[in-house]
Amino acid sequence: MKSDISQNSQFSLQNLEPLNNDWDSHLYEDKHAFVWQYGEELLKLLNPKPGESILDLGCGTGQLTEKISCAGAEVIGIDSAPAMIEKARENYPHLLFDLANASSFQVDQPLDAVFSNATLHWVKKPEKAIATLAEGIACVHHALKPGGRFVAEFGGKGNVQAITQALSTALESLGITDVETRNPWYFPSIGEYATLLEQQGFEVTYAILFTRPTPLTDKQAGMANWIQMFASTFLKGLSSDQQKQVIRQVEQSLPEKMYCDGSWMADYKRLRFFAIRV
Repeated sequence: MKSDISQNSQFSLQNLEPLNNDWDSHLYEDKHAFVWQYGEELLKLLNPKPGESILDLGCGTGQLTEKISCAGAEVIGIDSAPAMIEKARENYPHLLFDLANASSFQVDQPLDAVFSNATLHWVKKPEKAIATLAEGIACVHHALKPGGRFVAEFGGKGNVQAITQALSTALESLGITDVETRNPWYFPSIGEYATLLEQQGFEVTYAILFTRPTPLTDKQAGMANWIQMFASTFLKGLSSDQQKQVIRQVEQSLPEKMYCDGSWMADYKRLRFFAIRV
């Protein structure tokens, strides 16, 4: 247990392995508040209750962690990005936040629920994530009490497909051939992810894949901000001029319907599920 976590808390994280993750927490809060704002709907599915122990997996800057706490639950938020955890602690100093990797976190005492919004698509290789109790879905299963619930929403099959294709085309026009290895996401179908959950000992009681076109903040600069925030691995190693060229080409090649009334839209598709640890 870290020294800055209350000794009265039932939470204790072991074997923390934070990733080298350079998220810009200020850009996240300033231009991408929709991430947690849409996540408020998922809280209704979680339905946190007073006295429950709940882990917010991939808590970002802590807004949803705080809402879980307001329901009376004892909650801790974990994230692999130091900047996010630092900002979350600054935002909500009365709550518990810690650095941990979604594929390797452990808790000393089993939880009533694990909640995750807009995080699981960053676990790129699920076939490795279920290999041991220290990784991915197995890690969540191990953290829950029997009957504990795993409630999550993240990018599903077809998520940001138009943006990803535009990025690939723009990079290939620069002679870049390792586009697929630059892609940081895993967007599964319901069948894929439900199978992974069931193989690891969960009963999936609810799952839905739905389209959610998402307006991007800052109107004309919305797409550029989104790429810099969430798709920066595609731009790795490029000069500043090359990055601008790629972003400009992406903007020019996206369908007209994704730029409406002077504002950009992202072609989101979300996978939401409710699963019980058997």
